[in-house]
Amino acid sequence: MMHTEKNRICLWYDGDAEEAARFYASLFPDSRVGTLFYAPTDFPSGKQGDLLTVEFVLMGIPCLGLNGGPGVNHSWAFSFQIATETQAETDRYWHAIIDNGGQASECGWCQDKWGLSWQITPLALTQALADPDPAAARRAFEAMMQMGKIDIARIEAARRG
Repeated sequence: MMHTEKNRICLWYDGDAEEAARFYASLFPDSRVGTLFYAPTDFPSGKQGDLLTVEFVLMGIPCLGLNGGPGVNHSWAFSFQIATETQAETDRYWHAIIDNGGQASECGWCQDKWGLSWQITPLALTQALADPDPAAARRAFEAMMQMGKIDIARIEAARRG
């Protein structure tokens, strides 16, 4: 897979871009690791022959993992939002990220071990927040605000009142 897209997401890693890309490809459908590029000469955080970049696709989104070196961290300002259909799918993604050195947060958010943020968002939550009944949407939102990993049954119960 050689880059042919005019736009893709470039994610900075401290030497472990390939590990991250392989983890994502093993976890998410329509994901794969592509071409690995090695440095043709020394660069500020590495030597000639070190892995410089890895092309990968994450759920259909073209990405580039850059082994840019230390001192640059991901932030909550950028995240991947993964829509899930069932509690089992929600649980699987959430726990895969957390159990692989990640960290749980609130309202369906978590970070992987590389500091990249993820929103594991059941479609039931999205639908509840868009409910035409403002009281139902408010109840679902208030329930979400008390959760780490989203519990679909609790969201649906809150939506119903």
